[in-house]
Amino acid sequence: MSSQLPQPEPNGDSRPYWDAAREGRLLIRSCTSCGRMHFMPRHLCPHCWSDVLQWVESRGDGVVHTFSVIHRAPTPAFAAGAPYVIAMIDLDEGPRMFANVIGESALAVRIGDRVKVTFEDRGDGARLPQFRRAED
Repeated sequence: MSSQLPQPEPNGDSRPYWDAAREGRLLIRSCTSCGRMHFMPRHLCPHCWSDVLQWVESRGDGVVHTFSVIHRAPTPAFAAGAPYVIAMIDLDEGPRMFANVIGESALAVRIGDRVKVTFEDRGDGARLPQFRRAED
């Protein structure tokens, strides 16, 4: 992909997540009431609705739950990268997140493949968590 792609637009709930991504760290939320972790960053726990949450650094390791290869990009900004892979990743800590699988063997991805987080530069210091197959 390229720096022509959109940059993240942080809000009050996601700013710590995007600030950590700029530093090459993947953060997820942990609920201190029920003990479960979740992703996307939000104000309330999606499991018990508690607002007593903390940020936890993920190792960034996971498994491909499902994926799709995009051959026709939805907008011109993404067309130069086609074909590319979008995937749902089950992080080892529990949460599932949606991201691209990038790298030389991305198009060979399969359900169950181990993946590791990497950070894609989006310009002006913004970095987006993406994943590479562990064998890359």
